[in-house]
Amino acid sequence: MTIVDAAAQSKTFTRAWGDLLDGYRKRELWLHLGWQDIKQKYRRSVLGPFWITIATGTTAVAMGGLYSQLFHLKLSEHLPYVTLGLIIWNMINAAILEGADVFIANEGLIKQLPTPLSVHVYRLVWRQMILFGHNIVIYVVIAIIFPKPWSWADLSAIPALLLIMLNCVWVSFCFGILATRYRDIGPLLFSIVQLLFFMTPIIWNDNTLQQQGAGRWAKIIELNPLLHYLDILRAPLLGADQHWRHWAVVIGLTLLGWLLAAFALRQYRARVPYWV
Repeated sequence: MTIVDAAAQSKTFTRAWGDLLDGYRKRELWLHLGWQDIKQKYRRSVLGPFWITIATGTTAVAMGGLYSQLFHLKLSEHLPYVTLGLIIWNMINAAILEGADVFIANEGLIKQLPTPLSVHVYRLVWRQMILFGHNIVIYVVIAIIFPKPWSWADLSAIPALLLIMLNCVWVSFCFGILATRYRDIGPLLFSIVQLLFFMTPIIWNDNTLQQQGAGRWAKIIELNPLLHYLDILRAPLLGADQHWRHWAVVIGLTLLGWLLAAFALRQYRARVPYWV
């Protein structure tokens, strides 16, 4: 078999799908590595990973309290809104920024340990789910202080979280491969994500725009895809009305994203070890 034939065989969707499946079968490895990442970061700390919860909770309470006063909103409504927004945003933000660095950060493992590329992505997403689990405790406490009526429809938060996890995987694959090949992508994404934070309804909402006479911006904000990801998970947890358009956009972007990820894996999976 020639080098050209070997390269052609590596660029198949079967190989790309095989990488995803092989990575999942090695779940004991990435589950362990993801948990070790958390433990290592807070090594010799008394509170350990709960420093994440404290930091996020402090930020949420400070921003929720401040902006509820600035925008003349009820604290009992705005504080849970901001808290959930920050918790979900942290997960999405990590999928983009840490996803762009996922292969570069694991250069040693990629070159020395023959494992599927998906192991490193699964490790990243699993680590973010652990952090999400720590942070959601903040919302539970706030929900006890400011109780809301619940309904069976609010259980849609479960498929919404699973859907966001699926999106975190393809985002990490696409940006990870792209940023490994072109190192300027990482800083560029950092700047874009910073801008999107202020363009996404996390510390403000539609009522804020209306009060400030900027309701016309609502249509422009709809073009921000992160708005839809936030709403499918935040709305049911707040007991708020859910809009089908958010689910339609997220499902559409999920399908499109996985097509892009499949193409990226098919074309460039074998080149990543050389690029890192």
